[in-house]
Amino acid sequence: MFVRRTLLLNAAAMAAVGLLAACGNNTASDGETAAKEISKPLKVGATAVPHAELLEMVRPLLAAEGVTLDIKVFNDYVQPNVQLAEKRLDANYFQTKPYLDEFNTARNANLVTVAGIHVEPLGLYSKKHAKLADLPNGAEIILPNDASNTGRSLLLLQSAGLITLRKGENALQTVADIQDNRKGLKFREVEAATIPRILAQVDAAVINTNYALDAGLSPRGDSLALEGSDSPYVNYLVARPENKDDPRIAALANALRSEAARTFIAQKYQGAVIPAQ
Repeated sequence: MFVRRTLLLNAAAMAAVGLLAACGNNTASDGETAAKEISKPLKVGATAVPHAELLEMVRPLLAAEGVTLDIKVFNDYVQPNVQLAEKRLDANYFQTKPYLDEFNTARNANLVTVAGIHVEPLGLYSKKHAKLADLPNGAEIILPNDASNTGRSLLLLQSAGLITLRKGENALQTVADIQDNRKGLKFREVEAATIPRILAQVDAAVINTNYALDAGLSPRGDSLALEGSDSPYVNYLVARPENKDDPRIAALANALRSEAARTFIAQKYQGAVIPAQ
């Protein structure tokens, strides 16, 4: 009886040791899993200029923190959000809050802003006319065709004295909201990325700064009218609700808002891109 009891106690002790070992292995496994998550490349979608350029600039800063940046460049404003919502990207960096809100509503998505990085003043450009006053009566003006940028473009034209809008500073107005069009300007709405390619065919066009820079235009030197530095249209780093607190995304936000990034923006873009406050 004594021998049998001793054997049972020994067996129980060995089982307990095995259980503790198993728990220890699980803890190690959890740590390894977390380490693997941190070491996974951070996939970020961006338009080429200035967003991808800024991401390239901060790549070494992230590498020093053990974060590998995988940059995917897009030439449109739709796919970076679609692929982020589908979890093919971890984050994206190209858009303003009004545009994001419009996308979320139209696509029943719930992408969220992480950090405001910079402002790109919107501009009116022309290959045919050197000054705003040179625009003839009945001039054809091209506007971006997404709702947030159409409204923003009309506000720019209003501030330039070309039109008056019914709803003052409302950012989501359309061409139908133009109250006074003293020059009889004619408007056509086109996908934003294609506008620089048809600029020479029309009297003038409103072009987003990223596409203007990509086309070799200088917002400060070439525009007939340009938003001021007080523009509320900040470009954001964007993610999904469930991954917005990912430490890799936090590291990217900090890098993009660092003093090194602000200096790079000031030197490279000469006022065409302005760090957010």
